Amino acid sequence: MGRHARPGPPDQPSRAAPSIDPDDPLAPYHRRRCAPMDVYRRHRPVGGGATHVRPEEPRVLEPWDGFAYVPEGTAPNLAAAQAWAAGGPAPGG
Repeated sequence: MGRHARPGPPDQPSRAAPSIDPDDPLAPYHRRRCAPMDVYRRHRPVGGGATHVRPEEPRVLEPWDGFAYVPEGTAPNLAAAQAWAAGGPAPGG
């Protein structure tokens, strides 16, 4: 196995970039509209830093709008933010 080899079966496509239909003339446009790594909801600590540090602090909730992540609201702690990112409703709303 090479130094930079991706783990997993060699015939499995990478999840880093979505598959693109070469016959679709709008394929580059659709590729740019996909969220990075197919993560459509993310949360960040209000004060910055790693997401797992200080789980009791508030988090900023950011959904993907098709072009960028935009702030939508806040969560009181890490557990509420993770529940929202998994597809639940926004805390307090």
